[in-house]
Amino acid sequence: MEKKHGKKYRTALSKVDINKLYTIEEACALLKETSVTKFDASTEIHMHLGIDPAKAEELIRNTVALPNGIGKEVRVIAFVGEDKVKESLAAGAIKAGNQELVAEIEKGWLEFDTAVATPDMMKGLGKIARTLGQKGLMPNPKAGTVTTELTKTISEIKKGKVEFRNDKLGNLHNIFGKVSFSADKLVENLKSYLKAVLESKPKDMKGNFVLSVTITTTMGPGVKIDHLNALKDL
Repeated sequence: MEKKHGKKYRTALSKVDINKLYTIEEACALLKETSVTKFDASTEIHMHLGIDPAKAEELIRNTVALPNGIGKEVRVIAFVGEDKVKESLAAGAIKAGNQELVAEIEKGWLEFDTAVATPDMMKGLGKIARTLGQKGLMPNPKAGTVTTELTKTISEIKKGKVEFRNDKLGNLHNIFGKVSFSADKLVENLKSYLKAVLESKPKDMKGNFVLSVTITTTMGPGVKIDHLNALKDL
């Protein structure tokens, strides 16, 4: 059964030419015109990549520090030794510790967005590895969340460092800002994100790396980007 959209969505959709591929600047400007929510909606990017998700060497997982943040408070916790607790909290972590923090998560507490850990703490996370893994919250060296540079890492995450990783179909999905951001700030964030993705292209991959790029607002219509030309200028 075809889903029926409301009047606001149909009005927003009428502003988008579904047969057109937009420049990054045009697309970001359109997002500000096509938001359909009363709240400050997030702006999202959805990319379809030409990778083979079945090949471990073609999996994409990396981070990028967006210059203007993502417009939301990122709650960070840190798995650290007692000597690093004060440093982690001072950097902005909402909680820091080791076994007592593990025990809290074992009991069901998951009120955070990102977890970081020092390398020596990783072996103690076995009890909660499955829980964190299923939620995409397990600290990982590839994501830069297993680190000895706690102050720098926690600060970057809170300022707007986001992780991107492909799903089972070779897609990337991320938030890159808010509708309330100026169009210029959205463009800056989006270009930083796309550049980071391009730099993460598997070395031995054959064929086209990026197959499509679409941006949208929460519950709004998608705007397709002319990625073949846009990516050349990054």
